[in-house]
Amino acid sequence: MIEKAPSLRSDIIKHLYYKNSLSLAQLSKLSTKSLPLVTKVVNELIADGYIKDQGLAQSTGGRRASLFLLNPLMQKYIVSVAMDQFTTRMAIYDLSRTIVFPTKTLELIIPGEAKAVDKLVAFIEENIKASGIDIEKILGVGIGIPGFIDVEEGINNSHLRAKDGEPLGKYMLGKLRLPIFMDNDSSLIALAELNFGAAVGKQDVMVANIGWGTGLGMIVNGKLYRGSSGYAGEFSHIPLSKTNNLCSCGKRGCLEVETSLLVMTERAKEEIKNGAATSMTQLFKENGRNVGEIFLEAASNHDPLAVSILSDAAFLIGKGLATLIHIMNPERIVLSGRGAIAGKILLPSVQQAVNEFCIPRIAEQTTIVVSELAADAELLAAASLVIENTQFDE
Repeated sequence: MIEKAPSLRSDIIKHLYYKNSLSLAQLSKLSTKSLPLVTKVVNELIADGYIKDQGLAQSTGGRRASLFLLNPLMQKYIVSVAMDQFTTRMAIYDLSRTIVFPTKTLELIIPGEAKAVDKLVAFIEENIKASGIDIEKILGVGIGIPGFIDVEEGINNSHLRAKDGEPLGKYMLGKLRLPIFMDNDSSLIALAELNFGAAVGKQDVMVANIGWGTGLGMIVNGKLYRGSSGYAGEFSHIPLSKTNNLCSCGKRGCLEVETSLLVMTERAKEEIKNGAATSMTQLFKENGRNVGEIFLEAASNHDPLAVSILSDAAFLIGKGLATLIHIMNPERIVLSGRGAIAGKILLPSVQQAVNEFCIPRIAEQTTIVVSELAADAELLAAASLVIENTQFDE
C-alpha cells in the first residue's frame, strides 16, 4: 500500500505541536515549502481555528517576526494511553499538549490476563464518558504498550490477544469507534525524549526505559531506529545476569531478571521479611498503592534499602549500556521511563559501570542524564502518535 504524503496543513500543525511557536520563515524551512505558500496555508488554519497569532518574536536587531502556535481553544482532543506490564494510565490532551482530563490509572496485568483487552476498552470508554468530551471532537487514541508491536497492522505479538485472533487495533476501533494507533512503549519513550526531552537536537541517543521491564529506544541520525523488522532495542534480553532465573521471554541470564522494577520490589519484600529496617515495611501494607511507585518513592527519599537495591540494578543496567556504547557510540544516554522518578540516585551506579567496562576514549564522548519527563514520557509520545497519523485536511 502506498502511503499518502501528509498535506502541508498537517505538516504545519505537526511542526507547531512539537515546537510550540514558530515564525513563517521557520515553518517554511521545516516544511521545505515556499514562504508564500506557507503564509497562505497558515492563514487558512487561522481562519479554521487551528492556529493563533502569538504576537511578535523578541528583537534580534531587525524586523520582528510574527510567531504562531496551535490554538488551545480549538476543540480537538487526543486520548493517550500508556501501558506497562501491570499498570495502565490514560489522559486526554488538547492540541497544545495540555492535559484536559487528568491521568487515570488502572491496575491491569497484561501478561496472561484473559480479559485484559475488554478491561482496557472499558477503562478508555468510561474515562472518555467521564471527561464529558464529545467523541466527535476526539482525533484518536494513541497507545504505548510493551511487546513486539506491528505498528502498521495494530498487532501486539506478545500480549493482549483480541477475540478470534482479530488484530488488536482493529478490534479496539470497532469497540471505541475511534482511530487507534499503537507502538512499543520503549520506542515511544525514546520519541518523547527526542521531541520534548533530553534528546532534543541530538542525533545519536540511547534511551533506557526503566520500569517493570528494562527497555531501550535508539535514536540514530536524529530518527528512531527500528531495525529491519521493527523490533530493535530488546536491551533487557542481553545475557548479563549471573543468576539462573527464568526471564519472561523463556530464556535464562537476561538482564531484566535483575534490573526490572518487579525484581527490585520482590527483593525489597524479601529483605523486609529477613528483618531489614526500611520505610517500605509500612508502605507495602497500604492497600491500593502500586508497589513500584512505593519503591521508587522510598528511593527518592533516600531510604537505605531502596537505594541499595536500585543501585545494584542500575550498575547492571550501566554494564549493559557500556556494551552498547562500544557498538553505537552515542552522544547521549537518557535514563527515562517510570524508573527515572528516582532521579539522580540512578546516575552514580550507571556511570560507575560505564567507567569500569568502557574504553575511556569512547566513554568520555557520551553524557548520561536522567529524564525530566520520566513517567510522563510515554503518555506524551502516545498522544504524538495520533498527531503523526492524522490528516488535518479540510
